[in-house]
Amino acid sequence: MPYDRLQLPLPFPHQPGYAALDFLPDDSNQDALAWLSRPADWPDRRLALWGQGGCGKSHLLNIWAERSGGVLLAGQTLRNLEGVPEAGALALDDADTVADERNLLHLLNTARDRGLCVLLSGRTPPARWPVRLPDLSSRLKAITAVEIQPPSDSLLRALLMRMAADRQLRMGETLQEWLLLRLPRSPGALREAVARLDRASMARQQPITRALAARVLDMAELAVADADEFFISSEPPSPRLAGFL
Repeated sequence: MPYDRLQLPLPFPHQPGYAALDFLPDDSNQDALAWLSRPADWPDRRLALWGQGGCGKSHLLNIWAERSGGVLLAGQTLRNLEGVPEAGALALDDADTVADERNLLHLLNTARDRGLCVLLSGRTPPARWPVRLPDLSSRLKAITAVEIQPPSDSLLRALLMRMAADRQLRMGETLQEWLLLRLPRSPGALREAVARLDRASMARQQPITRALAARVLDMAELAVADADEFFISSEPPSPRLAGFL
């Protein structure tokens, strides 16, 4: 296609939302929801959620922090104890990305001394995090870890439909099923695929078709597009999850 017929899409970021009503319960996250609904049962007042990128860890930590009146911190930016509350609850997202192990050890020790309820998240269980400090290793191994399982087919289908709707993209059911059969089974990969299709459709000024998708999507490359996402739904949460959601 001639370059003068292409439009340059404006780089407006599509930001995720973390409202409780936007979380979609699924068999894959039932154990996590059950544990989050009863923090009094957490051994040593600590719990860790782990799972693949896009499984909803960040979403759940945001909801839990809001519901518990706690503070939410990010592992990537943790440098000291600034922001750690004197009492109450603390959530540390991507705790396995803390650059300095001493900061994480100091945070856990301070949380224990202050009686804080602590919720962590990571790609793997804390017991498997490659830490070198013996004291930190022992503390991580003692944390109860709950896995968020890979999403079910129904959840992936609902996610793809909602991601397209949020961007006001017209993607027929046949095309969606074609994508679901070929894309990696990761919410992160779905989100990246929808973003690429959106950009390609805008640039070419043409609807999203199977031919367009085949041209612009590299399925192998999308296999690693698993940045942590959020589960979204237009329906209210199930009544059986009212204890947490």
